[in-house]
Amino acid sequence: MLNWTEHQPGNHHIINAVHDDHVVISDRRIDASVIVGARLLEESWPVCSLSDLSLETIEPLLALTPELVVIGCGTRPGFPDAQIQSAFLSRGIGLESMTLNAAARTFNILMSENRRALAALIL
Repeated sequence: MLNWTEHQPGNHHIINAVHDDHVVISDRRIDASVIVGARLLEESWPVCSLSDLSLETIEPLLALTPELVVIGCGTRPGFPDAQIQSAFLSRGIGLESMTLNAAARTFNILMSENRRALAALIL
């Protein structure tokens, strides 16, 4: 499935396309789960499903202290367990969980608004 965005890159990453088995970020193909921020591209995020989220796997997200983290996974929305949600809430970091396509669109909009946000894309 292809999802080209209308938003154009500025001084930040942009998610150009989402496919079933990879994403294209700033014209670079990524074949595994990834954390992306304005100038961050962490390709070695060891998460393959929402159930893989743990305090250890979300630590890189929390350490960056964004105002919002958008988790994208699959074609049906799901939610991290309560312990994961609580870890974000207790640090004052917003957390949204949505489909991979929706997360990509949302991230691009947040970047166009110069928001301190991260997308955690689970492939």
